[in-house]
Amino acid sequence: MPKRPTCQQCERPLKTCLCDVMVQLNCEYHLVILQDPKEAKHALSSAPLLAKSIKQSTLVVGEVFDPLVLLGEGWQNNSLLIFPNDNSLSQQQVHEHQIKYLILLDGTWRKVARMMHLNPWLSTLPCFAIDSANASQYLIRKSPRVDGLSTIEAAVMVLNNLQPEKEFSPILAAFHKMIDFQIQAMGSATFERNYPKD
Repeated sequence: MPKRPTCQQCERPLKTCLCDVMVQLNCEYHLVILQDPKEAKHALSSAPLLAKSIKQSTLVVGEVFDPLVLLGEGWQNNSLLIFPNDNSLSQQQVHEHQIKYLILLDGTWRKVARMMHLNPWLSTLPCFAIDSANASQYLIRKSPRVDGLSTIEAAVMVLNNLQPEKEFSPILAAFHKMIDFQIQAMGSATFERNYPKD
């Protein structure tokens, strides 16, 4: 079966190209997105959109990661893990720590827990937790957590928090359009049956 024609820019099928709504923004930090291999095969993963939307970002697929290779010397002092933690740093503390790298884990909660287990160095890093008052707009994939967000939604919340002088929400336009394409493909009746409102 021949492969569907793909857009060279957004790397999505031409029928669901997102280029007309995609933006590329700069930020003060370097985003390092560690993606579970199974998540990388998911056609509706938000991590590739995030990597294409923030110029200072790196998407790495794997299970075990070497922090020295990923982040270089001094990674213990200039890296921040975006993850729920009772001892999460405040916005002011993040700025005081002179953080260079923001690390996001991309996968289901079970896969992320496994990633943490396989990479104990992640647990040594200071964390920054997201206080999400709004439900995720990832309508086509459900999180077991009430506060669960897609990777791109989490990144936008973090960057808006850490750089309040700049607005990162425009990168979500491509994410929302990707979801709309999928709902259209499923048909509204099928979508409502598979993803009923709580």
